[in-house]
Amino acid sequence: MRILILNGPNLNLLGIREPAIYGTKTYKDLCRYLKQKSHTFHQKIKIKQSNYEGYLITQLQKASKKYDYVLLNAGGLTHTSVALADAIASCSIPVIEIHLSQVDQREDFRKINFIRQYCQCSFVGKGFLSYGEALDYIQKKEGDKK
Repeated sequence: MRILILNGPNLNLLGIREPAIYGTKTYKDLCRYLKQKSHTFHQKIKIKQSNYEGYLITQLQKASKKYDYVLLNAGGLTHTSVALADAIASCSIPVIEIHLSQVDQREDFRKINFIRQYCQCSFVGKGFLSYGEALDYIQKKEGDKK
């Protein structure tokens, strides 16, 4: 199973930015957690992060040539980007929405979500475990196919 994990704007600031919301663990800690978790399932992951919307869109457009799934934490672009939503809608492989925090229960502007309707499912509000649950979901889904 090949999985692209795309992290959007400001995820590189984990551990620094708003630790009361996102915790004190760093982006490096997240990457380490993802590698360990995926290794237990023999999943092959590629982790990418960008603060640029266009880069994320390009990665989504190319994803189906190399990957079976995309885990996407679009960060603040979730609430602002129609272009990102369009890229997800045109992606031929499943995209799973991830958020560390419970975005629906935060500021009013975060209640707007342009991407969720185009994602296969969402895992939110559990910190790093949001990613872990998504990897568990993929493992179960793929196991059920066999």
